Amino acid sequence: MKPELLSRENSVLVVVDFQEKLMPHIFERERILKRAELLIFAAGKLGIPVLATEQYPKGLGKTVTDISSVWPGCVPIEKTDFSCAGSGEFMEKLAALGRRQVVITGVEAHVCVSQTALELAARSFSVFVIADATGSRKALDARLALRRLEACGVTVVGAEAAVFEWLRKSGTAEFREVQQKIKENG
Repeated sequence: MKPELLSRENSVLVVVDFQEKLMPHIFERERILKRAELLIFAAGKLGIPVLATEQYPKGLGKTVTDISSVWPGCVPIEKTDFSCAGSGEFMEKLAALGRRQVVITGVEAHVCVSQTALELAARSFSVFVIADATGSRKALDARLALRRLEACGVTVVGAEAAVFEWLRKSGTAEFREVQQKIKENG
């Protein structure tokens, strides 16, 4: 696997299943939500498209307001497959963007996030999973999922690293806005 930096021109952010009935049970959910908020905020400022999903929303509820409030106009794609790649609507929207770098944040790491990352990598996308913005109910499940993904060639990275790769340089208005959000989110 050759080294690859994220680029705002080639990235899409995928926000997986941050739902009302699931999030209260996610280990370290506050940290995960703050890091996901940072990614969504930065993507918005940098013109990076965002796709969101909801796994069976009739049972698991809608996207939590921590996420939907940072992203006005959020219209998640409903799915029943664990992998986002199993949704025809998701794959159509992803293909229409024409971008090859897929940056993933979401829950649960060992189910929907892993299956999505592995399937997209198998379809020749460059996949980046944001470790500090991805979780599971049990910490061990999340750790094992991230290790497996890395072993399978998926890049595992932190939220700030991804954002700074998108930014590429300091001294811009975008940098100052995103830097302020980083300070607010710890």
